[in-house]
Amino acid sequence: VKAIGFYLSTSLAAIVIGLSLANIIRPGSGLEAQDCFKGKSLQTPDSLADIVLRMIPTNPFEAMSVGSITVDKTTSEVSTSPDMLGIIFFSIVLGVCINLVGGGVKKRIVQIFSDFYQVIIKLASLIISLAPYGVFGLIVSKVATSGVGTFMLVGKYMLTITLGLSIHILVVLPLIFYLITRINPLTHYRAMASAMTTAFSTSSSSATLPVTTECVRNNVGASKEVTGFVLPLGATVNMDGTALYECAGVLFIAQVLGIDLDISAQIVVVITALLASIGAAGIPSAGLVMIFIVTEAVGIPSESAGWIIGIMLAVDRPLDMFRTMVNVFSDSTGAAIIAHSEGEKIYNLE
Repeated sequence: VKAIGFYLSTSLAAIVIGLSLANIIRPGSGLEAQDCFKGKSLQTPDSLADIVLRMIPTNPFEAMSVGSITVDKTTSEVSTSPDMLGIIFFSIVLGVCINLVGGGVKKRIVQIFSDFYQVIIKLASLIISLAPYGVFGLIVSKVATSGVGTFMLVGKYMLTITLGLSIHILVVLPLIFYLITRINPLTHYRAMASAMTTAFSTSSSSATLPVTTECVRNNVGASKEVTGFVLPLGATVNMDGTALYECAGVLFIAQVLGIDLDISAQIVVVITALLASIGAAGIPSAGLVMIFIVTEAVGIPSESAGWIIGIMLAVDRPLDMFRTMVNVFSDSTGAAIIAHSEGEKIYNLE
């Protein structure tokens, strides 16, 4: 309960930071790209209750194949996109039921899903490996039609994400750490230096996990029980940097397309970004792949957002390195706080 509570609260804090900065800085404003959206209407909810109702699919298979229907006002063209909130809700309920059934049934189903997951990750990795060629084509095409304004746009986007991640890792997380443990946050920064360096260089929370575990065990002084549970769980579900990035990134895409997301649509972004960050794999650029889930949830078709996400991919590597470092630092902070709350003598200061 402590681990899940910490992870959800810090992820929500990161999302609020990303949402606030994207609304204040408005990195996507200034480039005329409204024509790319072609007037398609967003299916935004009317209230918080409507958001909850949207999350419950009448037919989960229909939500995966057909989902929401969007009509082009100018051409009356009808297009469909998956109902991402419904799919996520169904997946959560299915996972809970698999655990409740337990036994041999659970083992067989989990093995099937695990094998399928490995295949999909390999497929995504192969596609991402070809991305530089596609990104080059997208950038050349966009610069030819929009001029150097595209680079100004990308610069503001990078500034927004970097500023948000900096606030989270330098203000929010150390403040939470100090308020709960009353230990100087600089002590924790020094203890996690090698793990943060590894995270920055690999862009993978999963690849950094052994180093994170070693730092928390040897430098922080947390027990094997705490590190063995909290850190692997965090590497899987606690993606503060990814959550912030997805929320700010979707608002950036909407601003470029000239779409004004109202408060109800932004609440959908918050909920979906949180769920998508939990489901993101601990591999490089996984957050960029998951951002399509959030754009679909608010009704922005992939064909309209695709070229923008392609340009985002061109500058994603340094941002991915930074947000992975934020993810890993958040995991370690949670482990230290939980070890302290369990009465363990972390840093030999208590």
